[in-house]
Amino acid sequence: MMKDANASSAFRIRRAGREDMDYIISRAKNEGWNPGLHDGDAFFAADNDGFYIGALAGRPIGCISAVRYENFGFMGFYVVEEQHRGQGYGIKLWRQAMDVLAGCNIGLDGVTAQQENYRQSGFRLINRNLRFEGSSAGFLAALKEPEIVEAARVPLASLLAYDRLHFPASR
Repeated sequence: MMKDANASSAFRIRRAGREDMDYIISRAKNEGWNPGLHDGDAFFAADNDGFYIGALAGRPIGCISAVRYENFGFMGFYVVEEQHRGQGYGIKLWRQAMDVLAGCNIGLDGVTAQQENYRQSGFRLINRNLRFEGSSAGFLAALKEPEIVEAARVPLASLLAYDRLHFPASR
């Protein structure tokens, strides 16, 4: 596919607003990822300056997140619509996120097929994530005394202390 110079000059990156989270979540779903039903709100609340839309002639064609937690950053939602891949739009989104998180230790939720590209940008594989989904209804019914409680019933200080054991920055 040949690159259209005029199309490239019509490409703009802008900070995403809450109204853009539906688009961002839809891109993740379209890729076969499994964002939760309310992830858009939770992610946006974590850093409402950390989401970007790449638009071609004003129409969104891609996205990326660059969420900052103190001196730790996390990148994800890196997707360009399939018909626009291979035209340089993705690398522009990538550079935007890297610029936003300059000076941070950065974690990345990436796809296996792109690991070599991530390595070329200075990332190294630390561990692999496996994701599963399903219903817990049968599991909970089999427990005589379920030990799962609503997070709202746990003191916030306890949740934050537990979170800090497993996350490199305060949230």
